[in-house]
Amino acid sequence: MLTSFIEGLLCCLTSKSANTVVPVETSELADGYEFVEVKPGRVLRVRHIIPDRPIEEEPSQGASVSCKRKITVYRNGQLFIENLGERASAELRSCQNGQTEPNSTVEVELAESPAGEAPAAPHPGQSQQPRMRRRKPKRTVVIDCERKISACKGTHSDVVLFFIHGVGGSLDIWRSQLDFFSGLGYEVIAPDLAGHGASSAPQIAAAYTFYALAEDMRIIFKRYAKKRNILIGHSYGVSFCTFLAHEFPDQIQKMVMINGGGPTALEPSLCSIFNLPTCVLHCLSPLLAWSFLKAGFARQGAREKQLLKENNAFNVSSFVLRAMMSGQYWPEGDEVYHAELTVPTLLVHGMHDKFVPVEEDQRMAEILLMAFLKVLEDGSHMVMMECPETINTLLHEFLLWEPATPAPLKKETAWTGFTSPFWTG
Repeated sequence: MLTSFIEGLLCCLTSKSANTVVPVETSELADGYEFVEVKPGRVLRVRHIIPDRPIEEEPSQGASVSCKRKITVYRNGQLFIENLGERASAELRSCQNGQTEPNSTVEVELAESPAGEAPAAPHPGQSQQPRMRRRKPKRTVVIDCERKISACKGTHSDVVLFFIHGVGGSLDIWRSQLDFFSGLGYEVIAPDLAGHGASSAPQIAAAYTFYALAEDMRIIFKRYAKKRNILIGHSYGVSFCTFLAHEFPDQIQKMVMINGGGPTALEPSLCSIFNLPTCVLHCLSPLLAWSFLKAGFARQGAREKQLLKENNAFNVSSFVLRAMMSGQYWPEGDEVYHAELTVPTLLVHGMHDKFVPVEEDQRMAEILLMAFLKVLEDGSHMVMMECPETINTLLHEFLLWEPATPAPLKKETAWTGFTSPFWTG
């Protein structure tokens, strides 16, 4: 703590960053590590494991699911979503004589009279009724497509798993998942975001905006993607998974969101501790690390401290941390953006997470077309490090899931065990 304070004080006096923003040294190129130059001078470390597949199995045909929904945005910001299946179609057909559509809203107003005149008196025996007026939508989006969903096995050569970490992490937080799934025969990809792990760390804040990082992930995805790709994101990394799923809907087979939060547009907070000068943040770095340990783990023992150290979590410079937090501006990523996704999605939430309330993931599950929410009682924000066996089993079951028969869209509202199906017709 004293060392950090002295370094921070020197930073303030010399107007230089207390942290030299350079990538962590690594010599692990032989163990599936690669360095990819996404832009001149901007290099990301990527762990790419291609397992040996002595026997490759032909993928199953899966089943086609009809994805139909109508998204209506009103001028007051209200959002209404109608999932259009056989039941909804029947309801629409039953609307006659210009009646409003099911689940739509109306405004109730008294009929206006000409200036200077009183409203006409109702006829005897009749009560004055308000006039029903349809609220005019600002925008309407209609989703109507067929999506083929199939089991993704490690013996399928056309399947790739992408793991994307969040702020302060590195690809090493996925160590248990990378070892587990590569051991099952899956090809896995895990990049370090810029400024994290062993990736290059530019000394300019613009290098850490959402759009700059999302473009990095787009380049990584296009470089390694195959026919069926699975996206697994944690925290801020979920936003990049959502971005990729929106950009490449036909190439994304399934998606997993771990403690990703609600379907809201990103906007940096104006009253955040991360708005303090870099040198002040550096002085506070031991306190920030302790706060992350307390909020990110359900327990704060020696094991959790060792996990942080071994998996290189929350080990970034104050400059990068400040730039990452202030660069989280993504107005397009609102509820409509998420509602347009047709990718089957598994949401995982650690019940003890103090960064992301469970209500946010519940809202995400409501907005997405095909979503399954699993809440883990023993986990917190870093649940994939706290409960690796549970997470691995949960993800693997989701990868193997496919609809039993072609059927109209039916959303599961509860899924309580590993042996329960994700989907029923």
